[in-house]
Amino acid sequence: MCVHETKICPRCQATFECKVGTVMQCQCFGIEMPAEKRANIEEQFGDCLCRKCLVELKQSLRGLKV
Repeated sequence: MCVHETKICPRCQATFECKVGTVMQCQCFGIEMPAEKRANIEEQFGDCLCRKCLVELKQSLRGLKV
């Protein structure tokens, strides 16, 4: 059974559809981040973020690399 859930992004308050039951179709699928950053996001926000916020956070990582 596919589970799709409407969520509110805890970072920007945007509404998005989480497709945890079909993760390959989820809006977050394909956004690669280091495990440490994923753990930090989970600790800081406690839930899934929308694609826009995930992309912004990933891009901010690029700016930190020396």
